[in-house]
Amino acid sequence: MNTTHTAGGAPPADPLRIAMVGTRGVPAAYGGFETAVEQIGSRLAERGHAVTVYCRRTGGAAPASHLGMDLVHLPALRRKTLETLSHTAASAAHLSWRGRQDVAFVFNAANAPFVPLIQSRGVPVAVHVDGLEWQRGKWGGAGRRFYRAAEALAVRTADALIADAAGIADYYRLEFEAATDLIAYGAPLLRDVPTAPLAQVGVRPGHYHLVVARFEPENHVAELVEGYRASAATEPLVVVGTAPYAAAYTERIERAAGADPRIRLLGGVWDQDLLDALYAHATTYLHGHSVGGTNPSLLRAVGAGTPVIAWDVVFNREVLGVDGRYVADADALPGALLEAERDRGALALRGRALQTMAGQRYTWDGVTDAYEDLARRLAAGESVRGTATGRRTGEWDRVGGASRRLEAHRA
Repeated sequence: MNTTHTAGGAPPADPLRIAMVGTRGVPAAYGGFETAVEQIGSRLAERGHAVTVYCRRTGGAAPASHLGMDLVHLPALRRKTLETLSHTAASAAHLSWRGRQDVAFVFNAANAPFVPLIQSRGVPVAVHVDGLEWQRGKWGGAGRRFYRAAEALAVRTADALIADAAGIADYYRLEFEAATDLIAYGAPLLRDVPTAPLAQVGVRPGHYHLVVARFEPENHVAELVEGYRASAATEPLVVVGTAPYAAAYTERIERAAGADPRIRLLGGVWDQDLLDALYAHATTYLHGHSVGGTNPSLLRAVGAGTPVIAWDVVFNREVLGVDGRYVADADALPGALLEAERDRGALALRGRALQTMAGQRYTWDGVTDAYEDLARRLAAGESVRGTATGRRTGEWDRVGGASRRLEAHRA
């Protein structure tokens, strides 16, 4: 099977018991998976489903519920290579012991080794495969081999695969001849956002450029900082982000910034009001992500109506289309920044067009409809397990091996 399904339809009202596994959990305070779990899980709970979210134990308060979702807090080993896997192993064991779920959503293909354990109690499993994690520079040879093996295992064992971008769906179709359900994230629409929080970081509304990203090489934060520093931009650059397991890359970004007074490295920002204000009132949002699927930070920017300058890969073009501006390296950024600062009229038009698009294509209600539809189909016995072997075809390499080459292949 080599087709991609787009979920939809009007489901019946019978409630389901749904588990969400493989993330840090909720309340969402870290990344895209956690935001998705909170947004989707809370809406499913509002619709009458019994939603259980497995959360990592942090040592602080461990609430039993959040926005209608039941929470199960379990420990994890605090090491880069083991944190996700150790927590998912504990979650899968707990879930299989309880055995009272109609369907489980497992996030991250790396967690595929635990899918059979969950299924052993008759629980169908959909795996959200995320991006091409094995391409990330933070993983050594063993880590990359593990991720590639986990992808193949997910293809063989999952009852459904979820891709959040057409480029990811194409990868699984080309590389494994595997079907996926294409379900993106939602974009929060930020309108009439107060400007007062910007005083905390000393910037004026509409007069700064913004980067929000985890500090990893594939997010090209260092290149964005280098390109900005080489530019004649007059408006400051605000950089939000951290690298929990990558001090060396953080140091590279700090070196790239140097002593340039225009560049402000804020580190992690957990104040949602400040984050919303930063997104909503930036001159441009600079997006360097290159190996993930549909990125939640990018969607937050377009939902805020902020013009975007993005790294030139298929995942970003899929979201932004003709209303985005694209750079392939640090050298291309200075010209894009000057164009943005000089042509405010065109900039505003692009921002409004992106926000309109986000309100039509990327809604959390629509995303929840798709997850609910998939959950009902799995609970009713639908499954793609056994339709693909997990053996690689090599087709991905034959079309170039890089995400941007998929555009020509799809056309």
